[in-house]
Amino acid sequence: MKRAYYSESIEGFLNRSQGEILGCLTEASEFAVEQNQVNAWKEQITTLQSALPSFKGKIYFEFSIPRMGRRIDVVLLIGPTIFVLEFKTGEGDFTLEAMDQVVDYALDLKNFHEPSHNCQIAPILVAPNAKNIDSAAGSVLRGDGLFCPVRTNPESLRLMIQAVLDCAAGAPIAAVDWEDGRYRPTPTIIEAALALYSRHSVADISRRDAGEINLSETSDSISAIIETSKTKSEKAICFVTGVPGAGKTLVGLNMATTHMDKASDLYSVFLSGNDPLVAILREALARDRIHWPREWGEPLKKGAALSEVKAFVQNIRHFRDESLRDFHRPPIEHVAIFDEAQRAWDLQQTASFMLRKRRVPNFIHSEPEFLISCLNRHRDWAVIVCLVGGGQEINRGEAGITEWIDSLVRKFPGWHVYISPHLTDSEYAAGNALRKIQSRPNVVYDSKLHLGVSMRSFRAENVSLLVKQVLDLEIESARMTLETVKAQYPIFITRDLAKAKRWLKQRALGTERYGIVVSSQAERLKPEAINVKAPLNPVHWFLDGKEDVRSSYYLEDAATEFHVQGLELDWACVTWDADFRYSKHGWEHWSFRGSRWTHINKQEDRNYQKNAYRVLLTRARQGMVIVVPPGDSEDSTRNPAYYDPTFEYLEKVGFKMI
Repeated sequence: MKRAYYSESIEGFLNRSQGEILGCLTEASEFAVEQNQVNAWKEQITTLQSALPSFKGKIYFEFSIPRMGRRIDVVLLIGPTIFVLEFKTGEGDFTLEAMDQVVDYALDLKNFHEPSHNCQIAPILVAPNAKNIDSAAGSVLRGDGLFCPVRTNPESLRLMIQAVLDCAAGAPIAAVDWEDGRYRPTPTIIEAALALYSRHSVADISRRDAGEINLSETSDSISAIIETSKTKSEKAICFVTGVPGAGKTLVGLNMATTHMDKASDLYSVFLSGNDPLVAILREALARDRIHWPREWGEPLKKGAALSEVKAFVQNIRHFRDESLRDFHRPPIEHVAIFDEAQRAWDLQQTASFMLRKRRVPNFIHSEPEFLISCLNRHRDWAVIVCLVGGGQEINRGEAGITEWIDSLVRKFPGWHVYISPHLTDSEYAAGNALRKIQSRPNVVYDSKLHLGVSMRSFRAENVSLLVKQVLDLEIESARMTLETVKAQYPIFITRDLAKAKRWLKQRALGTERYGIVVSSQAERLKPEAINVKAPLNPVHWFLDGKEDVRSSYYLEDAATEFHVQGLELDWACVTWDADFRYSKHGWEHWSFRGSRWTHINKQEDRNYQKNAYRVLLTRARQGMVIVVPPGDSEDSTRNPAYYDPTFEYLEKVGFKMI
């Protein structure tokens, strides 16, 4: 795949006229080229033809970064170094936002472009009228092969490139091999939603691992089920499983965008009961939608953009309520994707909600049963895709995947059922229910419906396994897994929250997002300035920038498992309270009531609490620090004896202190 609008050897570029290069750029552009873009290209060409005569290598204009839905202005391969150049035409100063942008581009190549993994990469920001430029002698190469970003102007660009090369070492990069290398992106769910909604394919934004089922294969398998159901007028439900962070939600979003064609009356919807996830995705998509090129559709204001997005991402409760208004009419959608399907409500929780909030007495359906019945109203065909996470139930009334299967057995014998073989694994708790449908002729097990590799932790794929072993008290296994993880995915422990905050800020580069996450039961962290009862707006926390006090970057507001499930950070600080504490007898489960800790006795509630910590410990893509406070001997609610054993246990596993 050709990633750049224009590429050529530096020698060839220097021998071309500005008009020829502009012609190539304009012809390659996906959209109509406006005059301000032409002017920007002219300025870049002039600057580079002045700065590059003494260098040999290759130049790329408008190099695609599909994970981010953006293009790098210019990439240069000179000697052993990749130069990432971002031009801020007409600007006289450097903003933090611009610096973060060029660093993000460099990080994207470093992390996701295979031939760039071991290369030295120099991000350079060029502003024509800038005065406060960096010294050419100030080029600093970090230990990971990434140069610290530098600021320059056109007149000093040549000196800056030379200064970087003077610090660089190694053999020249082979341009042919670099161009042919695989791009294996691992987007956050927000990045993925933006890319898919703006017409990228799942193949553009997902990695491909040899020997593993990847997102494209899983998506293709579901698409085949949809096509078969449509052709044969069948109704089908498929269960997609995956380890935490494997990309189940991404598969769902891909299905919702792929199978949407108003011209042929084909509608799909992505449904989630995760309110923060729905709110964040809608806001992110709407913010992006108003900046779409005119060629993609009519420009929209924010309100109109939000309305458009709501047809694509909906809250399960709203979908259900709409279906209640006309109990017999089928929904407009033939394809419904249910994210975190195991979190759907059981009959008791659904009936209670319907009575309290909707004034509907004697409701007789669990949420899975009612949702299947809605799609069952279609006379021709329908497909339900259930995205299933293991060990992710974190709230009372969540039925698990068993209720979906029991509903099929009770009420919908004619539906075709496609199942991931891993649904029988213990963490999905569906084994007994599955035995009830084994004799049905229309049940198919499909291995492509399981995603076994975590994409969230792209630096170390065994993080979810490590977390499972830690929570299951498998110390020896956890030690072995940690050895395979720690080189690429740093995990540290500390008793000092201030140290943890400094660690996060030092590790994160560009716009890599970091934040504090805690259990919703962590009520004795107030002395650490963490109040889990304080209201938190997840939209601001996840989407807003470093200048906003409401954002995760400020490290003031802490998000709980309810805010972060289904989402991710680059770097996380997990602050561990005494609600889930280690003892010689194993994990102890506590809830803070009034002025004291009380035991949690119900096994169901204990499971929810353990799963909450599973969610918190699997949110970070690149690394995390775990804070176990020291407690306070003068405070009976924060007795050090509540905290010390947990910290000592983590030390035994092998986590190092900062």
